[in-house]
Amino acid sequence: MVASDRQSLRLVSDEDSSKRRQILEGARKVFMDLGFDGASMGEIARAAGVSKGTLYVYFADKCRLFEAIVEEESLQQGEIAFNFDPARDVPTALAEFGDAYIAMICRPGGGSAIRTVMAIAERMPDVGRRYYERVLEKTIGRLAAYLEAHVAMGELIMDDCQLAASQFMLMCQASLFLPFIFQAAPAPSPERIKTVIDSAVRMFLLAYAVKG
Repeated sequence: MVASDRQSLRLVSDEDSSKRRQILEGARKVFMDLGFDGASMGEIARAAGVSKGTLYVYFADKCRLFEAIVEEESLQQGEIAFNFDPARDVPTALAEFGDAYIAMICRPGGGSAIRTVMAIAERMPDVGRRYYERVLEKTIGRLAAYLEAHVAMGELIMDDCQLAASQFMLMCQASLFLPFIFQAAPAPSPERIKTVIDSAVRMFLLAYAVKG
């Protein structure tokens, strides 16, 4: 293949990727505003600034489009870096993780994504399962591995690190996540998050830290 042909293919590929991104952004807004059932391919095409014909070139129906959005959201959240270096002391690592975790799930727009996945998971179980595995289960596993390291160091006592990791994550959500996800309250302030996370860390260490 000559250089001009390779350049032409690269330009087509870039244009294709850009158009797909444009469609996904428009669709995300429609799904977040109207929910899965309220969204139509026509509405999505208008929001994305493309024709319905172009929309169907990229996605066969709104189920495939919704799956692509959830897949992207899962990958983005799954790639968020939490510092679980075993060398870090437990109180600091837990506090910083809790703060970053709540900031992730309670960020503006994030609640709409989670609500939409929850609403459609019964009808599209594979979508819900992939989201859970790539975001929540992956995070639980990484925190559990950190806790296991500190059990081995003799700093923590727990029989089930996966359970303890899940417990800590739920304690971090207390009074923050449910009001946010059900739109009973706005995204929590950094000050409120810190108060809740500090309490969660104290409770966790009272239950699991080796008493000196």
